[in-house]
Amino acid sequence: MILLLLILLGIATYFIVKRSVAGITTTPIWLLWLVMMAPPFVWTGWILAYGRNRPMPAALLLGVFFASLILYTFLIQKGRIQPQTKANETTNNSKTPETAKPADAEAPKVRPINKEEEAQLRDCFPWSVYYLQDLEYHPQAVICRGHLRTKSEEAYRTIRSNIQAKFGDRFLVIFQDSFTEHPFFALVPNPQAHPDVKRINANIDRPGLALALLLITLFTTTVIGTEIAGVTLKALQSDPSLLLKGLPYSLAIMTILGVHEMGHYLMAKRYKIRATLPYFIPIPFFLGTFGAFIQMRSPVPNRKALFDVGIAGPLAGFIVTIPLLIWGLANSSVVPLPERTGILQFDALIPNFSILLAILSKLALGSELTAKTAINLHPVAVAGYIGLIVTALNLMPVGQLDGGHIVHAMFGQKKAIAIGQLARLLLLFVSLMPILFQVTLIPRDFLLWALFLFLMPVYDEPALNDVTELDNKRDLFGLLSLALLLLIILPAPQFLIRLLN
Repeated sequence: MILLLLILLGIATYFIVKRSVAGITTTPIWLLWLVMMAPPFVWTGWILAYGRNRPMPAALLLGVFFASLILYTFLIQKGRIQPQTKANETTNNSKTPETAKPADAEAPKVRPINKEEEAQLRDCFPWSVYYLQDLEYHPQAVICRGHLRTKSEEAYRTIRSNIQAKFGDRFLVIFQDSFTEHPFFALVPNPQAHPDVKRINANIDRPGLALALLLITLFTTTVIGTEIAGVTLKALQSDPSLLLKGLPYSLAIMTILGVHEMGHYLMAKRYKIRATLPYFIPIPFFLGTFGAFIQMRSPVPNRKALFDVGIAGPLAGFIVTIPLLIWGLANSSVVPLPERTGILQFDALIPNFSILLAILSKLALGSELTAKTAINLHPVAVAGYIGLIVTALNLMPVGQLDGGHIVHAMFGQKKAIAIGQLARLLLLFVSLMPILFQVTLIPRDFLLWALFLFLMPVYDEPALNDVTELDNKRDLFGLLSLALLLLIILPAPQFLIRLLN
């Protein structure tokens, strides 16, 4: 099991590192991956050599982790690609016919603005709306600095309309807060205006690919479902009809993941954001799938849209998860308390590490569940339980996770970055408590979550209008989503355990 988790972590780490830093550094991805995987390699080696019962020295545990982070940051900075260098590379590449179109499509360069166009641009900023003071020309943007004279939403709508009237679809107009507390406008090349990008976006929906991945994932999750249901591989080979026993788990987990992603997809469509259909990721082991995802191919218009798209997935998935989980728990069996358990030990799960799971388990199983028993999860309960974990992981307020989008929309980009850093450090501290202080209520598996979060950038892409704040209703729903996260990941306190017996 340990080696399987290490393999899964290694695969996920590679793709996260590649997606996060491939465009900002020349340092080889394989080297960055090796540095970030050094702590899991060392920790796994210790467990294999000395077993789980022998505690790892704190110096080794923390030293290898922080040394890895420092070296990872150093290697990124050493190979960092400067904006001017990237612009020069784009210019040089454009001289080669074979590479001209891809270079322009990926990193379109601002065309020079002559005196006449500069005068037109200044005319787009009415002094009563936004008092323009200065224009700054950068390789990939024109920064317009000044003072906001009216409501941010009205200012953005007015100035964007004026710029579109003068320049058409040449620029995307971004409105952002600055460190001086004076919001500024940025004009960046609109990649959607490029003919190649328009052609690609015209074929953004690929229902054939989405359907193929869905069917493959249905098969892989069904196979894993038979294992969860207690069907051995030998029995399955002799009687293929036993594969049907895997359908309850398969249909439940795919419903939860599919509804989650459809929540994002439908909300993106509501705001006219270009998005792909949900794509499932099949794997022939572990849970049978790595989940599902959609890709948004156009900018988010404002923080309201960012919030709605971000929260729609976890909310929709959670609404489906709860009834499936309760039904599955009610049909699960109670078993004697094992010597050791984990958050992925489905045949003997102790629910006390989660407040919400403890309450739902007691609600479903009643007096059968006591402090000296664990739960052998029904396959549908396994799917519902995984849905709960997926909801919690996505609600983590870090970077481009759903929770990161939510706190970004609620508090702004700068505060969201600080919240993300704090969340990562707190989860790391909590995950180390079982190792450093022998706290039994907190699963050791939380350390994997902490590693995943440290691999992710805390920076979230800004919305076009990243200044206008949310209304009170959305702020309330955002706080409730963070409260739900705490209910899922915090262990049940002793008074609650005694109350639930």
